[in-house]
Amino acid sequence: MKYLTYLSIGTLFGIIMTKSQAISWYRIYEMFRFDSFHMYGIIGSAVTLGVISVYLIKKFKLRTSAGDPIAFTPKNKSIPRYLYGGIIFGLGWALTGACPGPMYTLIGGGFSVILVVLFSAILGTLAYGMLRKRLPH
Repeated sequence: MKYLTYLSIGTLFGIIMTKSQAISWYRIYEMFRFDSFHMYGIIGSAVTLGVISVYLIKKFKLRTSAGDPIAFTPKNKSIPRYLYGGIIFGLGWALTGACPGPMYTLIGGGFSVILVVLFSAILGTLAYGMLRKRLPH
């Protein structure tokens, strides 16, 4: 039953991403050229929803489905960490026209070329895991 819930949430996420045109390469292109507010509105809505969700989780001390408390650990704030990571993420997003969430939606929508992007993202994640100790944090 748990997997059916995850499948339903993932399907709903894919439908929302498709209907909002968040998976459209053209919309992403518009965003990086500062020609349209569309994608900034979607991203801003997601950030706002995230802030509200974290606030409610902390205020009501919500727990996971297993009953464990949800804990937020503070991150070290450093300029190189976010600057370099943001540049690499943004370049990959601009080159492929897909960020991690919509990649799966695009694959589900029949755009099989995105499998190359997904494979590359997985390789990049593995490379980061191997080099993590040598990188600035």
